[in-house]
Amino acid sequence: MAKYLLLKHYRGAPAAVNDVPMDRWTPEEISAHMRYMHDFAARLEKTGEFVDGQALAPEGSWVRYDGEGRPPVTDGPFAETKDLIAGWMVIDVDSHERAVELAGELSAAPGAGGKPIHEWLEVRPFLTAPPTITE
Repeated sequence: MAKYLLLKHYRGAPAAVNDVPMDRWTPEEISAHMRYMHDFAARLEKTGEFVDGQALAPEGSWVRYDGEGRPPVTDGPFAETKDLIAGWMVIDVDSHERAVELAGELSAAPGAGGKPIHEWLEVRPFLTAPPTITE
């Protein structure tokens, strides 16, 4: 089994087929989308392929080490992950092909008008071991 991170993007990825921002969806459309996501995760829990997943709020802060006792906090410069990541799901599957298959299915979550979004999802494998250096 290998773990993969499925990243859902607000923007920044190629445009989805049903490219209507969620803030313009009706409450019923949002509920249908969230139900699809929940049902998808529940199905993967039954097969043992679901690890975890969360939606992310748009707020956030940047923090870095800037000397002893001085972690500066700022509301910018807004790199891709702050601005663009809407949520994530971690899956544990047998192959990259299975991860791609599940990401494609997740991409069909309903959006505006109840039609599938066909959004792009980023599929990222977890690093399993540091590279081996041989002489």
